[in-house]
Amino acid sequence: MTAAEVGLRFPLYADPDTGRWTTTSRGSWTGGSWAGLLWLRALAYGSARDRAEAVACTGRLAPWADQDTAARGLVLWYGTALAAGPGHDRAAAELRDRAARACLDAYDPELRVVPWGDAFGGPRLLARADGVPGLVPLLACASGGGAAAARGHLTQHLALCLSEELPRPVWKASSGGGWTGCAEPAPGWSRTVAWLLLGVADGLHCVPEVRPMSGPAGDMTASGLWDAARRLMALRFDGPAPLVPHDGDRSGPVDTSAAAIEAVAALKLASLARAEGWHSGADRLAGRAEAVLRRLCAHHLSPSGGLLDGCYDAARGIAVRHELVWGDFFLALGLAMLTGLVGPFVT
Repeated sequence: MTAAEVGLRFPLYADPDTGRWTTTSRGSWTGGSWAGLLWLRALAYGSARDRAEAVACTGRLAPWADQDTAARGLVLWYGTALAAGPGHDRAAAELRDRAARACLDAYDPELRVVPWGDAFGGPRLLARADGVPGLVPLLACASGGGAAAARGHLTQHLALCLSEELPRPVWKASSGGGWTGCAEPAPGWSRTVAWLLLGVADGLHCVPEVRPMSGPAGDMTASGLWDAARRLMALRFDGPAPLVPHDGDRSGPVDTSAAAIEAVAALKLASLARAEGWHSGADRLAGRAEAVLRRLCAHHLSPSGGLLDGCYDAARGIAVRHELVWGDFFLALGLAMLTGLVGPFVT
């Protein structure tokens, strides 16, 4: 239904009452989520037409490879990963590799990040939690230093975001080489923990020989990454934490998209924990992911199957209870992992 409505444009968010989509011509930072959804549909149903639509949509993401933004991880990893495996789409694999090389070229070894960039306006030299997901495995694909850049990018973001008790999602580099926390999005932003957990899971999987990296939060080895994961999980999975987080405090709107991202991250971490022999932890993570997915499907779906109650931007009052294309994607991806349609690290 969405594909028929948006045509060659990209869906962004849909009104919960009318179901009508707000769209973009180039996909913005969410274009990879739409391409990823189309690839999941093609994998689930095997239709030649579905595959052709997914191939075409992925091709329309190509201009993003040259844009100055760390959001290329969200666009070009999730937009190509399901398509780039053996026997799938060669053009998608080539686009992924070109994007990986471009992101590696953008890596700043002194700051130890791929800066957020200026593609969306505003300051360029930012480290943002939403610049972590997708970019860690994308960087790791690049030969000639990609794994080291992926390590640096992930560990620097963790060191910054976890330097405060409540993770702060955005930091600005100063001229003296330090970092200053930014006011927006504020600590308590619904997707901070979700994006970081996803990055940690992918980093543990795809970055070989995680070596000590000195930073404000101390050394980041593989053990350190698990420690970071445990701290993030404690913020969202322990005690009275609701299955679906609020944006800000309990008076803010819920954000189902953040819950769907957390479920995917938990399934990835469960797979890694099981491989390490941590079976009780793996069972707990998998159980949490399944509980979240069940809650979303039982209480937050529209009659046509879209994930409602996502919060795009609470501070500006933009789409605070809407269907969000990345929420749809991560819900579908989590269900695909849970049912065995895809493995935990296909994307």
